[in-house]
Amino acid sequence: MISRLLPGKRPAERPSLPAHIEQIRLEALKGDPLAQTQWGQALLSSTFMQSDPMAAVGWFKIAASAGFGPASNMLGRCYHFGHGVEKDLAQAAVHYEKAASLGDEWGRYNLGILALRGLGMPADRPRAFTLFREAAHKGHAKSMNLYARFLEEGWEVPQDRQAALAWYRRSAEQGDYRGQHNYATALAEADLVEEALAWWRKAVQDKDVTPDILQAMKRSLTALDKNGDDALLADVDRKLDVFLKK
Repeated sequence: MISRLLPGKRPAERPSLPAHIEQIRLEALKGDPLAQTQWGQALLSSTFMQSDPMAAVGWFKIAASAGFGPASNMLGRCYHFGHGVEKDLAQAAVHYEKAASLGDEWGRYNLGILALRGLGMPADRPRAFTLFREAAHKGHAKSMNLYARFLEEGWEVPQDRQAALAWYRRSAEQGDYRGQHNYATALAEADLVEEALAWWRKAVQDKDVTPDILQAMKRSLTALDKNGDDALLADVDRKLDVFLKK
């Protein structure tokens, strides 16, 4: 049977799974590309089982071969960061390109990052701008933030700070911590400090917030002096300490 050949099929070793995860696994075995991608993501990183990146890659390949864009994006991430395969940025670009061509906005965004930074492909800022703009207009929060940055700086497009502010706000409202930080920064520069602090409080609570944003936030909060928020600054310092101890 084909199920014996599929990656991650280890009944004797598999722990008891929550019902919703087990349902995803069963749907993956039946051939559903979405479930295959979700099961691969669970194998890549889940609190319910031991990580198995190589098996995850196998599932992503199966779903990608069916023309499922999110699976191609996940394959790109595996090559981008070396999860279950050797790190290969050129291959990451190939899979992100495929995901983008299939309408996956995460693939479009990730391809834009590689194009912007010249990773796995020649640097191409005009193309990065086009990718971020397309994904932003289709509701992708992180792309909204980068599209706003292009507008703010006047990269590849006439500078338009009002439009940039509007896109930062949309990114912030969609939950992107970078968009929240950038929107808060713009508000603080306009002396709308209380509104800025509210957005920084949201950003610092994001489980994925990165040290570079925390450092930028700390600089901004310190510059506010008496108008700042000591409790918020303490939260930022605590999160930075966690990263320093890793």
